[in-house]
Amino acid sequence: MSDAHLPATGSVEIVRPTKAAEIVEEIADDTENPAVATSRLLIALDVDGTVLLEDETLSPGILEAVAHAHRAGHEVMLATGRSWEGTRGILHVLTLAPEYVVCSNGAVVMKRIGGDLADETQYERFHVETFDPTEVLHLLREHLPHAKYMVELADGRRLYTEHMDDWNLNRAARVSFAELSAQPVCRVVVVSPDETDDDFVDLVGRIGLNKVSYAVGWSAWLDIAPHGVDKSTALELVRGWLDVDPDHVLVMGDGRNDVGMFRWAQAHGGRAIAMGQGPDEVLREAGEVTASVHLGGVADVLRRL
Repeated sequence: MSDAHLPATGSVEIVRPTKAAEIVEEIADDTENPAVATSRLLIALDVDGTVLLEDETLSPGILEAVAHAHRAGHEVMLATGRSWEGTRGILHVLTLAPEYVVCSNGAVVMKRIGGDLADETQYERFHVETFDPTEVLHLLREHLPHAKYMVELADGRRLYTEHMDDWNLNRAARVSFAELSAQPVCRVVVVSPDETDDDFVDLVGRIGLNKVSYAVGWSAWLDIAPHGVDKSTALELVRGWLDVDPDHVLVMGDGRNDVGMFRWAQAHGGRAIAMGQGPDEVLREAGEVTASVHLGGVADVLRRL
């Protein structure tokens, strides 16, 4: 089910600037030449493993490189599996205020509706995709009875069964397993410390998840979205709204949930770049491979634009 352009009550979110903007302003980039014409690109960056390292610190050189790309006239945005609550802080650090932000593996698109980096930037949940999670939750519960489950609702609130230290639980509430499927959701997250990512790949292959989209992440993380929805479907909407030519798209990521946007970008003449530390199956889907997130792979690409 699609709730396009959903202006839900309480859905306006505010992103406030940080001191990183002051740092970027002090950086002189000798590679920029205002006399040289630049074709505007839509640049979509994954977050975890692309912009951020495992400890949530920034990939080397990315602040300067993102600022360079922005000054060159490109639209730099994030396309992530994270919820908006887990994404907005990354915009703070990068001092980015893109017109759109793709969250929840494409099930949610946030739109900027006011403010700027000098003041504050407001976002609304502009496009939301939802589905009934009842069947998939019970199917997974049969095979993973000890896993931890979380769902994201259409208005951005999240419900979870057990606490996890590394989950951002702002606007989240602990509930019984039965309450997870009481209403449509835009995302289901399953974490099972006893499984590996290969175990999850094997599981979804055995039980079949034909009525939803899914991506297996690191450390036994399974992310489930509405059927046919992934980062590429949301980015195609954004590309149309921004009136960017299909071949003026550049996407970067490192995980299985980035494969859809890799295929989408390349199918239309754009660039799909994988981070060097990604698994082989992801690297094979990309048109290019850059250095790992630890070595500043995103910065290497953006500096050359």
